[in-house]
Amino acid sequence: MTRKTVTDDGTAPAVGSPAPVFSLEGVGPQGEETVSSEALRGRPYLLYFYPRASTPGCTTQACDLRDHLAELRVPGGEGLKVLGVSPDGVGALEKFITKQALTFTLLSDSDHGLAEAYGVWVKKKLYGKEFMGIERSSFLIDAEGRVAAFRRRVRPAQHVEWVQEALAQL
Repeated sequence: MTRKTVTDDGTAPAVGSPAPVFSLEGVGPQGEETVSSEALRGRPYLLYFYPRASTPGCTTQACDLRDHLAELRVPGGEGLKVLGVSPDGVGALEKFITKQALTFTLLSDSDHGLAEAYGVWVKKKLYGKEFMGIERSSFLIDAEGRVAAFRRRVRPAQHVEWVQEALAQL
């Protein structure tokens, strides 16, 4: 279940504003787990939203993060906590983690409540058909639980570079 804090106009929270509160089921390298924003307080983390596990762009993005995870460090040397969020169920996330040997946690936002809270559940168009889905986006949350940086319409192959630049600004 997701608890939401949404800005008045439904858009993404601004840099410096409190990040939406959440608690989601997911899968990490050690198996199923529940992750909450409350438990993450005191440590910066990256919350990245992706449309669907095991698709080409999402696989590129996840594997690039996996391959560069050791380099993603917050000022002071601590490794960055990375959390991927999609509307996929836990079973699909488990298959994705296993197949790609991912070393970070993926969260299931099946009711897209967290995506809505971040303003990334949007109307999309593909082959002339409109539907609702996740806009690939990334949010860096600081140790106090505030949005430190964000990027909408992330390009999978350039995501890690943006994360490194955003971390340098913390």
